[in-house]
Amino acid sequence: MHYLITGGAGFIGSHLAEHLLEGGHQVTIIDNLSTGRFENIAHLRGRPGFRFAIDDITNEIVLDRLASECHAIIHLAAAVGVDLVVRRPVHTIKDNVLGTEAVLRAAARYRAPVLISSTSEVYGKGSRVPFREDDDVVLGPTSRSRWGYAASKMLDEFLGLAYHRELGLPVIIVRLFNTVGPRQTGRYGMVVPRFIGQALRGEAITVYGDGKQSRCFCDVADVVLAVAGLIGHPQAPGRVFNVGSTDEVTIEELARRVRTVTGSDSPIVYVPYEDAYAPGFEDMRRRVPDISRIQGLLDWRPRIPLDETLARIRDEMGRTLTKERA
Repeated sequence: MHYLITGGAGFIGSHLAEHLLEGGHQVTIIDNLSTGRFENIAHLRGRPGFRFAIDDITNEIVLDRLASECHAIIHLAAAVGVDLVVRRPVHTIKDNVLGTEAVLRAAARYRAPVLISSTSEVYGKGSRVPFREDDDVVLGPTSRSRWGYAASKMLDEFLGLAYHRELGLPVIIVRLFNTVGPRQTGRYGMVVPRFIGQALRGEAITVYGDGKQSRCFCDVADVVLAVAGLIGHPQAPGRVFNVGSTDEVTIEELARRVRTVTGSDSPIVYVPYEDAYAPGFEDMRRRVPDISRIQGLLDWRPRIPLDETLARIRDEMGRTLTKERA
């Protein structure tokens, strides 16, 4: 199989490219490097079956050529990170919606199956836990920019499923819940690399809010297996799948575990949301997925415990910090 990965130089995309290449597949990546990094895929250059293009997915000429040569498209390109979403709402909404529409148009020309990466953010203020794919959704007001991200990803899902129902295009939606692992950057507010970076540098570990909010963190290696399994499954198109861990941890407990795994004595400091982001910022207390749907189809479940993932991130970030200091 020949796969096209949009956003393939990003954190998840680079791990997915490695996995598919190791499975004997061909992989082409397109990425404009706005949030992805060429360093994530540099080690893949020269490998048989691997190609890349540094460009926007809204460049119709380039995207059309790449889509015409592939058997399936995995669409990961998107605005990512709470910090980026809050501070650049125009960029977030335009990139997510226009990018997904461009990918779907190109895929439809060549009948290429598409997997669209969505997010747990689409559950908004939902209070029924764990979240199921068919639950109702409640979002906050349009005056709060964080909900623009959730709405843009919902529109991505609506577009993808409309292409499936109306045009018969095989489209799969994957809602990711806090994927973590090596190569993830803390530049845009991702909590795990931010905490580990602070601990390794001996800085205060900054917990936003009261720290009692909980999340479920899933190792990127487990997520890659889910994505690869879904894109090739004949019963997946036209459906939405939660992908994530079901093991909850509060953010203050995460900070303590990071301090333990790094051997750091960094203090844990609590920062009000309005100081970290913007006045009126809303955060969800719990985000827990119901993964029975993907378990029923693939018998998939996360295998890698959080502490093991934290150790892998620590090792990678430690090596990078050592190089920077040399």
